[in-house]
Amino acid sequence: MTPLDALTEIAFRLELERAPSFKVQAFRRAAGVVAGLGDEQVAERAASGRLSNLKGIGSSTLAVITQALAGEVPEYLEKLRDREPDILGGVDAALELRAQVRGDLHSHSEWSDGTVPVELMAATAQQLGREYLALTDHSPHLTIAHGLSAERLLEQLDLVAQIDEGADGFRLLTGIETDILEDGTLDQSPELLDRLDVVVASIHSDLRADRATMTKRMLGAVDDPRTNVLGHCTGRLVEGSRGTRPQSQFDAERVFSACAANDVAVEINSRPERQDPPDDLIRVALDAGCLFSIDSDAHAPGQLAFIDYGVARAAAAGVPADRIITTWPVDRLLAWTTAF
Repeated sequence: MTPLDALTEIAFRLELERAPSFKVQAFRRAAGVVAGLGDEQVAERAASGRLSNLKGIGSSTLAVITQALAGEVPEYLEKLRDREPDILGGVDAALELRAQVRGDLHSHSEWSDGTVPVELMAATAQQLGREYLALTDHSPHLTIAHGLSAERLLEQLDLVAQIDEGADGFRLLTGIETDILEDGTLDQSPELLDRLDVVVASIHSDLRADRATMTKRMLGAVDDPRTNVLGHCTGRLVEGSRGTRPQSQFDAERVFSACAANDVAVEINSRPERQDPPDDLIRVALDAGCLFSIDSDAHAPGQLAFIDYGVARAAAAGVPADRIITTWPVDRLLAWTTAF
């Protein structure tokens, strides 16, 4: 194990545990320093005691580097491995469904409110065995999350094309998590949305609006032929550092019937603090004939592994694999997302 491997895995596992960002960033910064130096210089500086003089190398990361150079698995990493969560719990249905999941249609990069470059998100997804990942940074209205203007989104499309040129057996899909505005329209121009592989439509504001208002707003987005996935539909938070938030009130039968009629998938958002939709609404969507998309909503590389939480919930609800679009091969998926 190289120091870079050790630092990168620690950062990944901390992200999976939802550790405070300052802890994660300490190891990601150190990984960047090590990557810039190369193995030989790292070893030379460590041997001479000069490694700790570099900005970005602290006492914890220095210990990891030193132990990795000695041919050991760093103690910090061993502890993280020992407490790795058993998300699927050995449940056969969940394990079988997990084996069929090919991709993830909801992820963020440092272009909006994610923490790392697009390239690292794509590389990690491929390492986790994904065949495709949709990059769905936020749209302009969500300024708190540095939503992408039309100009920035066009720049990102060029970057995705460059990444895909060098990819082997993996596809990074163009996409957006577009805000559903108060009038039910999508927060980006139709012409630009037409250029994307995947459009996830979500509500991020006025979540406490009354039932009728929220229903009308969601139906507007679901009726737009460019919408592929209805993201975290209730907006609830059930745990985590942001506290809790009750679910939005809307006519689930009407909204999910519209999803089924318009070929819009209902997202099973895998973030542990969201668990959205709740179990009872998954059953309503299932009875309505909806398709589903199990997505990580990852904002960091380690969070791409959150998808197992969504898999466990989908399996427990008895959602058939073929009704989960993230089990589909990429060609079938893209034929579906662009069929309007």
